Amino acid sequence: MNGLALLDYASVLVFALTGALVASRAQLDLVGFAFMACLTAVGGGTVRDLLLDRHPIFWVGQPDYILIATAAAVLVFFTAHLVESRYNWLVWLDSFALSIAVAAGTGAALSLGQSGVIVVLMGISTGCLGGLMRDVVCNEVPLVLKQGELYVSCAFSGAITAVFATKLGLEPLLSLGLCALVCWALRAGSLIFGWKLPVYKGRPPRQ
Repeated sequence: MNGLALLDYASVLVFALTGALVASRAQLDLVGFAFMACLTAVGGGTVRDLLLDRHPIFWVGQPDYILIATAAAVLVFFTAHLVESRYNWLVWLDSFALSIAVAAGTGAALSLGQSGVIVVLMGISTGCLGGLMRDVVCNEVPLVLKQGELYVSCAFSGAITAVFATKLGLEPLLSLGLCALVCWALRAGSLIFGWKLPVYKGRPPRQ
């Protein structure tokens, strides 16, 4: 198993846990848990593979990904009640999943020799779209769009770090490790210290 496959497995597992936690907040049944876990786990990677014309799509070629996501859903279904704050667990697990998935998407695009712009976009798509699907389907405020927190900008920063590191001649796995580290550090800083970008504030029209 190569490094890119390991990143995909890790992102699927952690994103599946977040999908199941959202299902627990919505009080779904076990099938609902499995659906939300699988949707979250493979959503971003599916979009990535479709856009990059990778065949078969990663979880179609390796159904183990779906089994892992389903197992994560079952685990959360029977243990979520033991967690004091499921939202805190959701936010922090999501931060790890985001970082891993951005690295996975970035690595997939780099392995195909895509340009820097496409590499960055694939990193962002892989990291953000699964969680966006999860939150929209369960009628939650999407973490990716939550005001006052860094999210997409974390994915962008991580992906562009990998692009520049690769151009400087770093080993691919080291570049992807830096990608995940930068992405997670920014996301964690936003959650802990309130780092954020300026938001738009409307002004009355000039006379």
